[in-house]
Formats: sequence, C-alpha cells, structure tokens
Amino acid sequence: MSVQTAVPDEAFAAAAAAAQVDRATATLRANGYLVHVVDTVAEARALVADLLPRDESVFTTSSETLRLSGIAADIDDSGKFASVRAQAGDLGDDVQARIRLGAAAEVVIGSVHAVTEDGHLVVASASGSQLAPYASGARKVIWVVGAQKVVPDLETALRRIRSYSLPREHLRLQALGQSSFIGKILIMEREALPERGTVVLVREPIGF
Repeated sequence: MSVQTAVPDEAFAAAAAAAQVDRATATLRANGYLVHVVDTVAEARALVADLLPRDESVFTTSSETLRLSGIAADIDDSGKFASVRAQAGDLGDDVQARIRLGAAAEVVIGSVHAVTEDGHLVVASASGSQLAPYASGARKVIWVVGAQKVVPDLETALRRIRSYSLPREHLRLQALGQSSFIGKILIMEREALPERGTVVLVREPIGF
C-alpha cells in the first residue's frame, strides 16, 4: 500500500455496536485487564484524572486520543502530575532521547489502534518507543480507547491499522511536512500482573 496516496477506510471510523463493546469488555477482563466503560470522552477525561497517581512519574505517549480529549494537556501542562514530558523540557532534535523518554516512567498512558472482541489489544508504531512500557516496562498502563477501535478479530485489527490508522496518521503528519510508516506492531493477548493494565473504553469515537 502506498501511504502517500491511500485514502482512509472510513468504515473503521464508526463506533462499534454496544454489544461488541460489551463482548470486548468481558474478554478483556477475563484476560487480566481492568476495564472501565464510559459513555463520553468527557467522562473518560474525568476518570483518568481520578485513576492517575499524583506522586509517581507519568508518561503520555504520542496519541491523538490523548490530545483530542484534553487528557495530554491535563497531565503535561496542569502541574498536577509528575509529567515526564514536562520535566524533560525541550529535547530538540535528539531523537534517541525522545524515544527513551517514557522507558523508566512508573505509569504510562496512551491508546491502542484496535481492541478485538476476544480481548486483544493491538498497537502499531513507527519508532516503537511506547511499545516496551506498554508490554512490560511500566508498573501501570492506562489505555483510553474509542469505541470505533473495537473490531471482531485480529485479522480485522491489522486491517484497521493499515487501511485507516496509518493513512490518518500520515495525513496528520503530512501537514507538518513529515510522513509515517509502521515499524513495529505489538499484540497484547493477556496481562500477567494483576491490576497492571487498565482499559478505559469510550462508547463514542475518539482518536484513530
């Protein structure tokens, strides 16, 4: 697929049916994740503020879900949290420093590109910077996920990434004179550590 000319498949932009969200919720819980289901983005934003600790380092991954919801600004700009990004300041052109930024954070918050009805979380990345803390590096992880990301199975999740999430990200970066690609994909099937991973499922679309 040529990312430069790809048109996002807007079928993946619509919120999943309530029954699909309910099935994903049940299987995520069976797979070891804590799950909160809220109706609106505003409710998700308020919930995250309650879930996050005030005395531990918190890293916000690069996420349109966090940016558009206002959650990233709540964490990085309010002064209420020990934001890794706020404490790091301007890293300039040091790409490796930016990639390593969240490696040692106690708490990481971000999103994923797909949640399957059988309880798998799937996320793609160019650099892979958020994948290590997502998988095992961070002591706690919170993912905020819009209902449009709930899909039937892993095959559909991977198709969603390539035909919708990647083209949308490329278009976003194209406006900044940049481009995007898939460097790494992480599939999380089960969480071994109790209460480590929390999924906040929002019944309305947010992010891509």
